[in-house]
Amino acid sequence: MIRNMMWGCLCCISQEDHKPQISVSQNRDYPWEIYSLKELLHATNNFHDDNKIGEGGFGSVYWGRSSKGIEIAVKRLKAMSAKAEMEFAVEVEILGRVRHKNLLGLRGFYAGGDERLIVYDYMPNHSLITHLHGQLAADCLLDWSRRMSIVIGSAEGLAYLHHEATPHIIHRDIKASNVLLDNDFKAKVADFGFAKLIPDGVTHLTTRVKGTLGYLAPEYAMWGKVSESCDVYSFGILLLEIISAKKPLEKLPGGVKRDILQWVTPFIQKSAFDQIADPRLKGKFNMNQLKAAVMLAMRCTDRNPENRPNMLEVVQWLKGGLGKRTKEIKQTIGDTTKEDGEGGQAEEYEIDPDYEESGMDNSIKISTWRAAGSKFR
Repeated sequence: MIRNMMWGCLCCISQEDHKPQISVSQNRDYPWEIYSLKELLHATNNFHDDNKIGEGGFGSVYWGRSSKGIEIAVKRLKAMSAKAEMEFAVEVEILGRVRHKNLLGLRGFYAGGDERLIVYDYMPNHSLITHLHGQLAADCLLDWSRRMSIVIGSAEGLAYLHHEATPHIIHRDIKASNVLLDNDFKAKVADFGFAKLIPDGVTHLTTRVKGTLGYLAPEYAMWGKVSESCDVYSFGILLLEIISAKKPLEKLPGGVKRDILQWVTPFIQKSAFDQIADPRLKGKFNMNQLKAAVMLAMRCTDRNPENRPNMLEVVQWLKGGLGKRTKEIKQTIGDTTKEDGEGGQAEEYEIDPDYEESGMDNSIKISTWRAAGSKFR
């Protein structure tokens, strides 16, 4: 019955949200476990607030211990609706079909009545956002080496989705809160509720905008054109965030909003790379690596999606060439003109009225940054 329900949900998704139909046999031996509600209630102490480890627009995440003694994380959807049902079905289906060391593992799910519960591997070091901006930020557990390891792991997870998964998968919501950290601080890309499956031969789709302000590629925010390159853009923003511990979008005095590209560009123009690094690192980082990582982030966030690298190229650069191409920074910033001023030229785009995102005001304008040409290859 559960498998039939999942199949029905997935067929509805294909029809209503223009997703490619997922060819899943109803008799397929799925790698996940179908939990009982009783077991998950017992594991989470009846979803007690003391067990709550996360909360968002989707609902809440609870820590628990299964009947086998394994630590688990249980996502409990807040309210049952057609939209929530679709996101639940997409996430379970995608997580059930992908296997990679840098993707959050699915253990199983429960679907009955008005309850939709997804069970994941528990990540003891929580999310990246907790270490950059949250409760663990002051402890500065992320030294430079760990940060670069997280960057590489996240990139490898995305490269798998874009180039190895069948069909290819666009995540659509890459951000710090969706990168979880295991016991060894290894990155696990999570939350596939907004993901899109891309049929062979299709380079991009047009769809309603979903995601988080500050991370959205301009062509996606403006016109709803989604491609793997949109994830590359979001990854570039995430890379700058990991390096600097600056939020992707900050509210300045007077209500003005500044994105991280606006913030970083003047430092690049002045070659003041040491001022880009998170002050909590106290100067303990490899300067050549930092310069090259910033350059890579600027390439990933080029306003023209055709100029962005793909994630395989990003991984190759991170693992093989990071720190070896610092002279190319001049090509990255070479097109900045005096008219742009020290901060460059900001362009604002109105959010589509149907804009859906995770937990931010949809009346905010996105400021996309003409980041100094971003020409280097």
